[in-house]
Amino acid sequence: MIYEHPLAYLLGLEGVALLRSFRGEHDREFVEARLTEIRKLLDDHTLADAAVEVARVDTVEGYRVWSKTYDGPNTAFDLDEPFIREIVDALPAGDALDAACGTGRLAACLAGRGHRVLGVDSSPDMLGRARERVPQGDFRLGDLDRLPLPDDAVDLVVCSLALTHVPVLDPVLAEFARVLRPGGHVVVSDIHPAGVARGVIPCVRLPDGRPARIATYHHPIGDYVRAALAAGLQVRRCEEPVLESGGAPVPAATESLGPWEVWPWALCDMVPEAARAAATGEPSMVVWQFELAR
Repeated sequence: MIYEHPLAYLLGLEGVALLRSFRGEHDREFVEARLTEIRKLLDDHTLADAAVEVARVDTVEGYRVWSKTYDGPNTAFDLDEPFIREIVDALPAGDALDAACGTGRLAACLAGRGHRVLGVDSSPDMLGRARERVPQGDFRLGDLDRLPLPDDAVDLVVCSLALTHVPVLDPVLAEFARVLRPGGHVVVSDIHPAGVARGVIPCVRLPDGRPARIATYHHPIGDYVRAALAAGLQVRRCEEPVLESGGAPVPAATESLGPWEVWPWALCDMVPEAARAAATGEPSMVVWQFELAR
């Protein structure tokens, strides 16, 4: 179980903002405002008993629920797709694997660019939606560390928003390298470890109404590099897109915790200046391009 206390999260945001002030990013007025806000938070009795016990579920159980709404508005799609499309467009069409294909978002993109598409996912519910979306694709049930493909089967592997759900990256990158032909490419996008550290972890309501988060692991940037190199993959590109606020004015603080489903975003709205200071300049995603030696 995960113990989620909104006061702890809010104080964490304030703490990160104050640390950034300590290195000179904000002035005395900002620091004093944070300290005043912290005192107010500590005196807020509505926060004292608002903690929630949250189940941690695996991807099969979690995506069984999330598959119904997964294709709804998702900021992560807007961040990774431009980079993925740019990389894929520079490569010749061939046999492409969408690993952890989900509902077929990237499989459809690959098929539209002339690739012969295979898709693998551990969620039968997500696979069903992928088959409807890309009827010409070959979609198979399987795990990322045991792909149901022979050696040297594809020219390209794409994998989006999935590797944060595996506890260790090495066996997955090794599998990507195994099914690739020499000279093939791997394109990976993921929630940035800085985002995972800020609580960007998918949430679902289980059939019995219990709150749950899909098991997510914090992989530092170096973990991706080490796993790729060990598998014989060379780094060709790395992007760390930032979701910028665009200089918009700081919204007025709200007194509402909001429903659990919108944590941590609703919690950020309670301390908007601290939240923006803590996140400004921090990457939201990481996008990798690897190549297997010829």
